[in-house]
Amino acid sequence: MSNQFGLLKTKRFRPFFLTQFLGAFNDNLFKNALVVLLTFQSAQWTTMKPEVLANLAAGIFILPFFLFSATCGQLADKYDKAMLARMVKVLEMGIMLVAAAGFALHSLPLLLSALFLLGLHSTLFGPVKYAILPQHLKEAELIGGNALVEAGTFVAILIGTLAGGLLAGAGVDPVWVAGAGFVVAALGWLASRGIPAAPAPAPQLVVSPNPLTETWRNIGFARENRTVFLSILGISWFWLYGALFLAQFPAFAKNVIGGGEGAVTLLLATFTIGIGIGSLLCERMSAKNVELGLVPFGSIGLTLFGLDLGIAAMPLSAGPEPLAVGALLAHGGTWRILFDLFMIGLFGGFFIVPLYALVQLRSAPEQRARIIAANNIMNALFMVVGAGAAAGLLGAGLSIPVLFAVAAVCNAAVAFFIYGLVPEFLLRFLAWLLIHTFYKLKKRGIEHIPHEGAALVVCNHVSFVDPVILMAISPRPIRFVMDHRIFRMPIISFIFRHSRAIPIAPAKENPEMMEQAFAEVARALDAGELVGIFPEGRITDTGELYPFRPGTARILERNPVPVIPLALQGLWGSFFSRKDGAAMSKPFRRGLFSKIAVVGAPPVSPDAATPEHLQSVVQDLRGDWR
Repeated sequence: MSNQFGLLKTKRFRPFFLTQFLGAFNDNLFKNALVVLLTFQSAQWTTMKPEVLANLAAGIFILPFFLFSATCGQLADKYDKAMLARMVKVLEMGIMLVAAAGFALHSLPLLLSALFLLGLHSTLFGPVKYAILPQHLKEAELIGGNALVEAGTFVAILIGTLAGGLLAGAGVDPVWVAGAGFVVAALGWLASRGIPAAPAPAPQLVVSPNPLTETWRNIGFARENRTVFLSILGISWFWLYGALFLAQFPAFAKNVIGGGEGAVTLLLATFTIGIGIGSLLCERMSAKNVELGLVPFGSIGLTLFGLDLGIAAMPLSAGPEPLAVGALLAHGGTWRILFDLFMIGLFGGFFIVPLYALVQLRSAPEQRARIIAANNIMNALFMVVGAGAAAGLLGAGLSIPVLFAVAAVCNAAVAFFIYGLVPEFLLRFLAWLLIHTFYKLKKRGIEHIPHEGAALVVCNHVSFVDPVILMAISPRPIRFVMDHRIFRMPIISFIFRHSRAIPIAPAKENPEMMEQAFAEVARALDAGELVGIFPEGRITDTGELYPFRPGTARILERNPVPVIPLALQGLWGSFFSRKDGAAMSKPFRRGLFSKIAVVGAPPVSPDAATPEHLQSVVQDLRGDWR
């Protein structure tokens, strides 16, 4: 696949994409049409205030996520996901018939029941939506596939919201809203018929209907992998952050920037387009890998532009009459606000897409749908808490611009908390930043690095940043064994300490440290970790490989694990190499964005992994390009 858009031409992705797009569109078509009708024609339906009805509708729609997500996750692990997707679309058509009856009979209870069922429909489809992607996509396609799904979802939300508002305000019989929803649901069912089979990973699973115990069990599955669970917390925080901004758009447009309904649409469209573009850029910026380095990058943008949005809006005040979109755009301050919103969306895409891909990739396949269900429960919980906190702060007298600024500061605090618990995110960001600042990296054969289980990675040693580059291309953390002097070098020592590198010294210099290093390597391999070594024992000062030392044999004698040979190409002569003297002494020696590569070979069995054989393999991988 040359790029992510090529997936839309494949039968294994296009039907699913259309199915989820139409489902998200229909949710928002009906939901927004109903809210608009209840807001502007509430007297015809009930004696409740419009504001109460709007919040009641939002609560009814999200309630099924709390009640049924755990059960839906079990169903998606037990049954074929393609079959479940088709059944969900049949349910959606039935829901639209209930909605049609509600409009025809002028029954608010029936309409709210349809809204509840539509929330159930989304709850059922949620675990299917994300758990099916790893079954139909290759690892290199996961980022692109998730990017298309996220971009498509937000575009569907935008179009569905606009279409629902237009239908509700057009003066036609409300039954036509349900009729339009039925047509969209039928189109979704037709699209779902093309989704390829996605066999159940746990067909023997006994489904428990108890939502409380299953919710706790699903969260327990997610907590088994610390990185997965904290990724779920990150995703949930993003939905809280985004929903907080979206919920304020009507009041922000009316009371702060002085616009009308068109201004609300403008804000929503700008934010949505930003998320769509940010999501789609992820594949290019991550070179089709699950690049965790984009997550801190995204959080930085969410904080900075959220803070600037609040600052930019603080001096503004609405006039006596709402301004049309054209009049708003004539003010320079409006453009700054739109730019901030677009950038919040853009960096939100950088933040959310790698996290979803990471959860899919590192979740146990037989539990993946239930872990996705746990994610949905956490998302809903965070959004409810966020809405309550926002309402409380606004009720206490906080202005909307100040609320945006407070949310941005909280985002920074959450980011520091998560990256403190899982340094992998921050380390990958630093590695990603280094590579994209100094080099243009190519990769071949990286798929030989295993996603789980113990293994030893061996590589030639060309420069001081070799471990950082290998960190950046590896799908999982590598614990490097390195010279204690390099381990303590200023600046990069931060990376090595937090990546739990293992310092080692020659036996003549410090035999105790050497023994401690080999003992730590053994413990790491016993724990199923990935350990990396540079068997030359030194950085080359000639550009050629030095003889591989016997340390690999000693490691494999204690832990007979597969050995993954890698070779670095193109780093000789770079700023961080020792060509023509000391490293890092001649800035911009080769300019920025010089080409380098990492090449991998299939695993070598422990019995065959002699130092001489490994050196021969690495030498062949490196070739003539030093």
